[in-house]
Amino acid sequence: MSRVLVVGAGLSGGACAWLLRGAAPGRVTVWDKARGAGGRMSTSRAAWDAACTADLGAQYVTRETKRAGRCCSFYEELLCHGILKPLMAPVEGMVAKEGSCNYMAPQGISSVVKYYLNQSAGADVFYEQHVTCISLRDGKWEVSRKTGPPEQFDIVILTMPVPQILQLQGDIVNIINESQKQQLESVSYSSRYALGLFYEAGTRIDVPWAAQYITDNPCIRFISIDNKKRNIESPEIGPSVVVHTTVAFGSEYLDSDPAEVQQLILSHLERIVPSLPTPASIKCQKWRYSQVTKAVPSSPGQMILHTQPLLICGGDGFTCSNFDGCIDSALSLAEAVKSHL
Repeated sequence: MSRVLVVGAGLSGGACAWLLRGAAPGRVTVWDKARGAGGRMSTSRAAWDAACTADLGAQYVTRETKRAGRCCSFYEELLCHGILKPLMAPVEGMVAKEGSCNYMAPQGISSVVKYYLNQSAGADVFYEQHVTCISLRDGKWEVSRKTGPPEQFDIVILTMPVPQILQLQGDIVNIINESQKQQLESVSYSSRYALGLFYEAGTRIDVPWAAQYITDNPCIRFISIDNKKRNIESPEIGPSVVVHTTVAFGSEYLDSDPAEVQQLILSHLERIVPSLPTPASIKCQKWRYSQVTKAVPSSPGQMILHTQPLLICGGDGFTCSNFDGCIDSALSLAEAVKSHL
């Protein structure tokens, strides 16, 4: 009985585990170094109320009807189950593409990934599992992590950002050939910060928009009244605000003290929205690998690093940083693994 490990519980990893549910029933394990599912489709919660949430990564999903292709059924299923709904709230400065539809996730954007993990028919999902080393042992992959003993698997699927794949230790260092290494090293990402501002129930945020793109500020690119964006406004649940910085700001302050970065972002926010009340708590999220700016060239959504036993990698670094790109990679990964099984 083959043991399959998926490293990364983001959209590509979650959808891949879901696609493998028939091929490897009860034999798929998912590890992620974070405390919860979503990857860059993450949703954070206020410490005092799990219903007060903020999407700190992806804000909404854009479906381009002309290009949806094999992703169409994925959209339809998520819409059918109410995981996604049309984005009806006003977003100032959004560039609307002809023939495209925007969707938001009423329960937070991480609910998309959680749906796939919950539907993956017995996959074992473990968080705070930071993979550090992958080596060959007796025809299997021995995978080590920061906490807990090493475990052996017959197939390993890596879906984390490409630079994190290149940081892994063990036999994988020598298994990746020179051509593959050059391709992987060519992948680049933008960086940015996000702030989540959480408020007590009853707080009013009086602005005429649900979200807006900012074009004339060196620090802030996007602001969302997150519950309003998702059409969830209740006197019993506190509102939340999400702030995304510009890529230039993210790059400049990437390795700065987070407390200082947070204060700098808040000072810019106060100038843009002076009426904003003081939040009860704030979460500062650094996205070192925010969106792919250059993917693996000519990649079919995945790259096989070793055949027997199978070691394969994928994710948006092998396609592009949107819903379709992640699903395309998950489909490519699942097809490769199924043919191997």
